[in-house]
Amino acid sequence: MLVTGQHGGAARHKIYNLFMEPDSVEAASGRTQETHVLRSRVHVLRDAIHETGVVALGYLPLGIALGVFAASQGIPVWLVTLMSAVIYAGSMEFTAVTLMTSGVALPQVAITTFFVNFRHIFYGLSFPLHKVRSVAGKLYSVHALTDEAYALVVARDTDSLDGAHLVAIQFLCQFYWVIGATVGAVVGALLPFDTSFMGFSLTALFVSLTVDELKRNRMFGQALAAFICGVMALIIVPEQMLMVALGCYTAISVWRVMRELHDGSQRGGSES
Repeated sequence: MLVTGQHGGAARHKIYNLFMEPDSVEAASGRTQETHVLRSRVHVLRDAIHETGVVALGYLPLGIALGVFAASQGIPVWLVTLMSAVIYAGSMEFTAVTLMTSGVALPQVAITTFFVNFRHIFYGLSFPLHKVRSVAGKLYSVHALTDEAYALVVARDTDSLDGAHLVAIQFLCQFYWVIGATVGAVVGALLPFDTSFMGFSLTALFVSLTVDELKRNRMFGQALAAFICGVMALIIVPEQMLMVALGCYTAISVWRVMRELHDGSQRGGSES
């Protein structure tokens, strides 16, 4: 009797396995599994590329600006690439270039970095790091946690997000940044004219970030407090202006949050 269709295919597959050696069956099964894993990885990478396209539009030009700025301050191309891969802190890298070229002591660099990236502590509270299984993957995910990667991850349904997809998103974001910074450093090193004027890009970057944040949150009181902290620190301790200003502003912000929590708990108690 002729066996056709789906059942026929299954029957032929069973008959074929009967005549195969056990090692051959295991090898064929292993190849099938490897093919499935490869296709799964390609699918994850393709989805991650699609999701991070909007990040590339921002990271590539900003990374190029960082590279040109760093080259204008005398930093070699290889060091710019290394900084982008190891530090990978966006606006803090612009600050790091300034601190490195001005001879600031390492403790001040560390404290400044802590204050500038202090917000990442709160990112970690809701970031789905538990999705990543391997220790190496977890360590890299912590290292590659940026504002944009955090926004991409938490904006979607984390239940359908696996560790490979999460790491792929973060890896591509860093890839865009490192490529942009390296290209910018090469271009900056090859430009035939003096690019030291690019030092103003750091000030322009932070002004732009401040304006965007005010438009979104309209926290004019906090902006005024930051301005007063900066001016007072510049007048009193000009040599340690940045560290003192950031410290004062952080203290004010913590006090403000604690006061709001206290007021909220009192209102909740009175309503109950």
